[in-house]
Amino acid sequence: MAASPSDHLTFPVTEYGRPFTANGFGNWFRERCDEAGLRHCSAHGLRKAGAAAADNGATTHQLMAIFGWETVKQENYTKKANRRRLAGDAMHLLMATGDGTES
Repeated sequence: MAASPSDHLTFPVTEYGRPFTANGFGNWFRERCDEAGLRHCSAHGLRKAGAAAADNGATTHQLMAIFGWETVKQENYTKKANRRRLAGDAMHLLMATGDGTES
């Protein structure tokens, strides 16, 4: 970061000194990953993989703190994780007979 231009309000910037668009940054990042031999990586893929912390119990606000998200728009990660966890916890209820035994 110390080597980056300090006259810009955003980091990083394009080779023309302009802020990246979302698609532009994704394409730039993809090229850097390819150059590094990491063809399986992408900006979105790495972000999504990091958000897998939700599967380990991270809350929406914890993910916001980790990734610098400013809104809960990304809470789809925790919603999906919570849905899977709740479904797993409740599966035994489908087999209950009502008298405390399972069928």
